[in-house]
Amino acid sequence: MPLIIPKELPAYDELSRENVFVMHRERAQSQHIRPLRILILNLMPTKIVTETQLARLLANSPLQVQITFLKTATHDTTHTPPEHMQAFYKSFDEIKNERFDGMIITGAPIEDLDYEDVDYWDELCTIMDYTKENVYSTIHLCWGALAGLYYHFGIPKVHLPEKMFGVFEHRVTRPSNPLVRGFDEVFYAPHSRWAGLDRAAIDACPDLRILAESDVAGPMLLSTESGRQIFVIG
Repeated sequence: MPLIIPKELPAYDELSRENVFVMHRERAQSQHIRPLRILILNLMPTKIVTETQLARLLANSPLQVQITFLKTATHDTTHTPPEHMQAFYKSFDEIKNERFDGMIITGAPIEDLDYEDVDYWDELCTIMDYTKENVYSTIHLCWGALAGLYYHFGIPKVHLPEKMFGVFEHRVTRPSNPLVRGFDEVFYAPHSRWAGLDRAAIDACPDLRILAESDVAGPMLLSTESGRQIFVIG
């Protein structure tokens, strides 16, 4: 089944060249099929690159998937043309009364900042609070995972003495969880970050489950028991 994105989005032509099945919204609406609605808060400075990366992954599904891109109103991007943001992104005020099947909160290259010093932190907290009632399941990626764990569960960030960089061996710790279904018992995954997590705080939190971790890189995949909140550390 196709991925539904605007025909004018740069990712549309890129994925079409890769023979990925994409469909513009007008054609999708004529099929009378309710798509899976995914909201993406794209915090990366290279927004067009990130759009294409995430769209490529979401297109690898038997379901019809419709993407809505979300931007912060309290921070203006300087790496993406304003015309692109105006054409393809919505503000939180524009979507706050809608519901979504899933959401992705991306990372951002701001690991050295304390959360409260991030200029859009209050807005991000409002958005993460919104997900509790209006999004069935939310995936937090990279810095977005660190921020989500801090906001939802008070897990502090730990600044590393040197960059965690490389591809590391991980093991699945809860093989019965559906999020790791199909994983090998041992698998390899990349990390590139200057911050980690307080493992003692994670172990003391009854609402969190570690699904995969590395002896070197630490916890890599965590979730709540219900799977409503998912955290991917990379």
